[in-house]
Amino acid sequence: MSGSILISGGTVIDGTGSPARPGEAVLLRDGRVTALGTQAVDDADAHGVDERIDATGRTVMPGLIDAHTHLTFGEPTGNDELFNHRTEAYSSMLSAYNARKVLRAGVTSVLDADCLWNIGCELRDAIEAGIVEGPRMRAGGQALMTMLGGTAGRMIKDEGTTGYATVVSGRDVMVNEIRRQIKYGVDWIKIMVTGLIPSMKGPEVKVWNIDELRTVCDTAHELNTKVVAHCRNSDSTRDAARAGVDLIYHASYLDDEAIEAVIEAGSAMCPTFTLLGNLADYGEKVGTAPELLDVFRAEIEVTAKQLTKAHAAGVKFLTGSETGFAVTPVGEWHARELEMFVEYMGMSPMDAIVAATRNGAFAMRMEDDLGTLEHGKVADVLVIDGDPLADVRILQDKTRIREVIKAGRRIDLVTPIPEQKQRTSDQVRFLAACPLTRSLAFTEEQLERMSHV
Repeated sequence: MSGSILISGGTVIDGTGSPARPGEAVLLRDGRVTALGTQAVDDADAHGVDERIDATGRTVMPGLIDAHTHLTFGEPTGNDELFNHRTEAYSSMLSAYNARKVLRAGVTSVLDADCLWNIGCELRDAIEAGIVEGPRMRAGGQALMTMLGGTAGRMIKDEGTTGYATVVSGRDVMVNEIRRQIKYGVDWIKIMVTGLIPSMKGPEVKVWNIDELRTVCDTAHELNTKVVAHCRNSDSTRDAARAGVDLIYHASYLDDEAIEAVIEAGSAMCPTFTLLGNLADYGEKVGTAPELLDVFRAEIEVTAKQLTKAHAAGVKFLTGSETGFAVTPVGEWHARELEMFVEYMGMSPMDAIVAATRNGAFAMRMEDDLGTLEHGKVADVLVIDGDPLADVRILQDKTRIREVIKAGRRIDLVTPIPEQKQRTSDQVRFLAACPLTRSLAFTEEQLERMSHV
């Protein structure tokens, strides 16, 4: 059992969207929120508590929920590194190592919808068994692709498994793969609805037809399993919603027709602006091709303008960071999506917090049990220095996270996590980023002098 904790004196943001309540106590017993306000104090005085936390001058709120992570990827710099420089055993250990960082960032729950091998489900179970310290997880297996799917182009095999993806073709293969993944414990099935085709210029294109998408959704739903889809153009978002996809990632460049399809279907959305934002704002510092920086920013701005319409129409939004790549390392950027929602979609800080708490419970398949500080809910709680309603960016500052409580148990935020040293075999090392031509090696003056020798 988790024992009992009384948190008093803080300003409570309960995650429901209700106004913040200054000076309100919260009582946690056996992993649940059992009382708030004066009732919490009276209960603690009458029956005693194991621990007391003075949150005066601080904010008390639900733990954050990151609905788009890749904790098994090991922070690769690219697909070659991810697909060809990973072993299953080492990746499992690295995933367990990284899981602790997630909690220390104030994230108490994550959806990890596609993974290397079946590590996501195994990591989830190891956390639940108390073998590994990490956030509460819901997990998928390998993402379903056609041979054209995903962002790796011709690196994806024509059939079988490549890294985090399994190529499926034909109804029977799709149905069998979904049943196999459910047999081995997935909570979600993920589809890569769009992909990069090397021979086609421009952004990702839709590589599934609607009948194929319906096959996946119908098969999964018959077995009480939800479906999440990677959609990086408007047609893919429209067809995913019409086919019955429960949660849509990215929704890049969606048009009004796609918005109407999402509204009609009741699909939830997780834009995952953070990865694009990191590339646009800081890509130059990590060697991103300069010509791509404006492309990433434009994708955010165009997509956010349309998603603002969807939010106004009542579509459920979740926050997701796509943590797990070199540009979104574990424990660093989970809360940035709230900032992106406020900056690009015009959400209020309260709406962004609701997206990252109450709405995130949808990804965890725990909507009646998680994501808010209400009587009977799971006791996932943060105590924050400062007011995120005044500046939601403070949730990204780990020095302001004074307490992380998961299921009523206080998480150690002090003991250092051992420093990770990069295993050389996990990285791709290039001799050069481009051809070393003579014109690149020498100045025009040097070339002129050499021509006269």
